[in-house]
Amino acid sequence: MNEETNGARAVITVTGAGVRLTVSRGAATVLDGVELGFSLGDLRLGAAPEQVGLTHRVVRDRFTLRSGKAAGTHDYEHHESVHTFREEGVVWQAITRSGPHGVAVRYALPLLDGVAAVTADHTTVPLPAGSRNWVLDYQTWYETPRYGVDTADLENAAYGLPFLTRLGPESHLLITESGIDGRFAGAHVRWDGALRLTLADESVEVTRGVVTPWRVLLVGTPAELVASLFVEELAPAAAPELEAADWVRPGRAAWSWWSDFYSGAQLGKQKHFVDVAADLGWEHLLIDCGWEETWVPEIVAYASLRGVQVHLWTIWRDLNSPEDLRRLALWRSWGVAGIKVDFMESESKDRYRWYDTILAESARLGLMVNFHGSVIPRGWARTFPQVIGYEAIRGAEYYVFFENQALTASHNVIQPFTRNVVGAMDATPVAFGAAGRTTGDGHELGLAVAFECGITHFADHVDAYASRPAAARFLAELAPAWDETVLLAGDPDTHAVIARRAGDRWFVGGIGTGEARTIHVPLDAVAGPDAQVWIVGDDLTEATATGSFDVKIARDGGFAAVVAPAGTDLFRARPRPRLTPPEAAPLVELDADGTATLTTGPGDRLRPPPGWTAERRTGTEWLVRARGLLPGRLGVVTVERDGDDGVPVVAHTRVVSPLTEGGHALSDLPMIAFVNADGPVERDQSNGGGNPRDGGPLRVAGQEFARGLGTAPPSEARFHLGGHAARLTGAVGVDDESAGHARVAVLADDREIFTADVTAGQPVIPFDLDVSGVRTLVLRGSGDDSAHVDWVEPLVHVNQPPSTN
Repeated sequence: MNEETNGARAVITVTGAGVRLTVSRGAATVLDGVELGFSLGDLRLGAAPEQVGLTHRVVRDRFTLRSGKAAGTHDYEHHESVHTFREEGVVWQAITRSGPHGVAVRYALPLLDGVAAVTADHTTVPLPAGSRNWVLDYQTWYETPRYGVDTADLENAAYGLPFLTRLGPESHLLITESGIDGRFAGAHVRWDGALRLTLADESVEVTRGVVTPWRVLLVGTPAELVASLFVEELAPAAAPELEAADWVRPGRAAWSWWSDFYSGAQLGKQKHFVDVAADLGWEHLLIDCGWEETWVPEIVAYASLRGVQVHLWTIWRDLNSPEDLRRLALWRSWGVAGIKVDFMESESKDRYRWYDTILAESARLGLMVNFHGSVIPRGWARTFPQVIGYEAIRGAEYYVFFENQALTASHNVIQPFTRNVVGAMDATPVAFGAAGRTTGDGHELGLAVAFECGITHFADHVDAYASRPAAARFLAELAPAWDETVLLAGDPDTHAVIARRAGDRWFVGGIGTGEARTIHVPLDAVAGPDAQVWIVGDDLTEATATGSFDVKIARDGGFAAVVAPAGTDLFRARPRPRLTPPEAAPLVELDADGTATLTTGPGDRLRPPPGWTAERRTGTEWLVRARGLLPGRLGVVTVERDGDDGVPVVAHTRVVSPLTEGGHALSDLPMIAFVNADGPVERDQSNGGGNPRDGGPLRVAGQEFARGLGTAPPSEARFHLGGHAARLTGAVGVDDESAGHARVAVLADDREIFTADVTAGQPVIPFDLDVSGVRTLVLRGSGDDSAHVDWVEPLVHVNQPPSTN
């Protein structure tokens, strides 16, 4: 039976060889003899079924994309057929959908009682002799290189999705998946003379209903595939509360990790990235590994004054329990806008159930999400619009860790035709400073357009862009989101010229592989013959043209361009304004009843930590009630008001629970600020290196200590005592992991009350200090930056308050 559409058409037949699918477009058969079926336990379904039912319907719907190749509202129409079979006493279904640019099939068990196990997917796609493919060797996080290979040369091996094949001069097939969630495992393909769908799990427990995601067969010209939204159309609709997720803000991000590995631990460096990003008009800052919660509220507030939003890196296993998930609500309460979650590296059903949890909680909290070490997109841009990026590509980070496996231009050119067709791709482009790079500067700049991601995280140091005026100008002009995407020219083996529209302007990115040559860029499909064009090539100089143009590219080179209608402003970028922060007391103490009174500006809003409440008493006065705050600990209350470009401008008040009678280990108390030369100040371990929690035991002159603080001068750790403490005891020395010497000091309300010189190999120097009435305590280290200073067993002693009777 046929499914008629104005594009692709699916035909399912039952023959002596089993259930087969034929895909056609117009009068031409594109693909014939696709084997359908799956195994339920030891029973293979699809070999010799009896067809017992067939229904048809037209599916019409509308959805809105917040980011992607074509943000905005889209209507679509699919033709769906449900083929019902009975086989060996089991009733099963093959459900097909057809749209303008492809067909899809998934399987269902409509009458299943209880649970069963799907043990294999037998969907098998034959490839014609003489076809050519663009593939990557399968890896669950999709970071192997993509390359071209003739079908005759395919190895008997596993390949990742999407898998692209040229069937004929203008006919291409892209195989991928859509509509996946925690009910399923992911799949890839294996070649053994045909392409066989292979499940990530050997066995997937299923219940009644649909038991696989959509197996998607996109067919058409390269330009049709590049523009297609079929994968998103097949995905489930977003929940009603996400239909208007206007807090999802696509754009451009500064990111310091690639150019300065340990900079995620340095507040000052992050502020510099904010400053340059804001001057370029960018929207976001991503802080990768190394950040410390002590100063995250400060960088959020600093960035908000320029309309820049902050995103934090984390690792998936740190969000793998209900208790861990509470971190998301805490970070959101500080004003953090999004998270980058890393190292999932699995396509198992269990891991997809984890994805379900993160997707639901981030949607509830209003957090944007960027998945790294992740699966490929399978339609979540529609279902969960807060997902603004996935890695699932060998991107610029490979220059950092694998200089002998640096990215190739041919790998880059394949991406717009394969990986990027199915969704956002966080390849962290424009890596001018990459060691061993063979691509031209114009190629790197062109990647900013040729590669699409909901938030594009630029790899290089912001100063690398600022020092290249033409590149900086282009990246400042670059639009934060796209209304339309068009492939102007190219082939996966040679080059890709991608045009993306934002309003009345088009941005063009061209990337090539191979010898230097001239590329023709036809603009007739997107702009008139009198359109004004500004071009930056491999020499990073500026040129102009009118209408369609030719551009010379270097070997493995490229270009970037801006196209605007004649008579309009071609250049429109502006630095982000600097705003005034809201009124907020830096620190207040809780009263005995667990409340604190905060004063704000009229109309300002409060965002308390999870579990706390904030009640407005007057136009400027709030009563904040804390929950579960132990003595000496603090919570951060965010004060916010409307700011620039929809970003609240914020300030923060730290609300502290006063110290109580007894001894308090300083390493248990929160810092209200710190400075440290190498990573964060470490608690109960030595400083180690630049990452959090990377130190060893505190050890000075061979003596090991259980408690304390590990620092790397110049360093400063600041604590709030609030006038409640009487004495500070402890000792200080240079950790055995380092050498050299340092000058150390203890400051009480900025007054030095202890100083010492400490040297590697020498025993610790003890101290016993009067801190009566002191509100702020600082431990400071200076001198030789090779010496790691350990403050060992520092204890704050609080006496019983005098009786008031």
